[in-house]
Amino acid sequence: MSTKKIAYSILDLAIVSKGSTLKETFDHSLALAQAAEAAGYKRFWLAEHHNSDAIGSSATSILIGKIAEGTNHIRVGSGGIMLPNHSPLIVAEQFGTLGILYPNRIDLGLGRAPGTDQATATAIRSDFYQAAMSFPDEIAKIQQYFSLENAKEKVRANVAEGVQVPLYILGSSTDSAHLAAKKGLPYAFASHFATAQLISALEIYHKEFQPSEALDKPYTLAGVNIIVADTDEEAERISTSLYKMIIGLLTGKRDYMQAPVEMTPDIRELRQHPSVQQMLKYSFIGSKAKVKKEIKAFIDTTQVDELIAVTNIFDGEDRIKSYRLFAEIMAELNDEKPE
Repeated sequence: MSTKKIAYSILDLAIVSKGSTLKETFDHSLALAQAAEAAGYKRFWLAEHHNSDAIGSSATSILIGKIAEGTNHIRVGSGGIMLPNHSPLIVAEQFGTLGILYPNRIDLGLGRAPGTDQATATAIRSDFYQAAMSFPDEIAKIQQYFSLENAKEKVRANVAEGVQVPLYILGSSTDSAHLAAKKGLPYAFASHFATAQLISALEIYHKEFQPSEALDKPYTLAGVNIIVADTDEEAERISTSLYKMIIGLLTGKRDYMQAPVEMTPDIRELRQHPSVQQMLKYSFIGSKAKVKKEIKAFIDTTQVDELIAVTNIFDGEDRIKSYRLFAEIMAELNDEKPE
């Protein structure tokens, strides 16, 4: 049983609902971040994705700037920047600039995947595969650009040198656990969609962790799908949008986020498909009482330090309400912990 207080944060994909414009989507992300700040969330991260009608967070660093500008103290960052898509120098310059504009508020989460399909990954960077293979070295370059010592080097990111922007390793397999442990960096696992290796990855990270200048002991974050409403039935109805989106992803029929419908036998049947069940294993959908019980069990099992809630639903107000209710759940669970 976990006795520590658990931080809670948000991962946003700037989900584009059918009938909404991208401008409305970005404005909603800001409104959500402002509500999250008021509700006690620790951080608001944006994920990098490309070539998807339903996801607006492709120019991730620009959206991070918008969110940071419109909030006061919540941490804002990337969950994550897909590093093989980018030059480490450019990433250091972008996030160094953000760190200067919004001091002690910017996080740089780094992932190895492309955040898109293979054809788009190649369009982004023709040598993507080689870049992915050199992920550990590319992270080391970013660390070097942020160091004060880099002022003596021929290639510099002057806007990054000495700026406090903590790095996080993102992952969806055990490979990333070994890397995060070796580098002594905090580790965020994408268990909101990649569920199979969560427990193994956390065990590896804790077992192999080497203290670093960044971190003296392991720190873990886990993604969870959260939909909270006044009743179990209402949450289930709202969740039909998420299930339709996941089924679209698995069948290659990508589209905007669809409006919810009453839970039908067809959707119930699709929900039981092994691929859907596997992808959404760590999804907590229901009333406050139901989700609180399930989240408590998840925390006790994983012993993570922080939860990153992902709430991909159609209606903006429903989404903000779900996040507010989840913040209440987390505050109640933390109040039950001994001081």
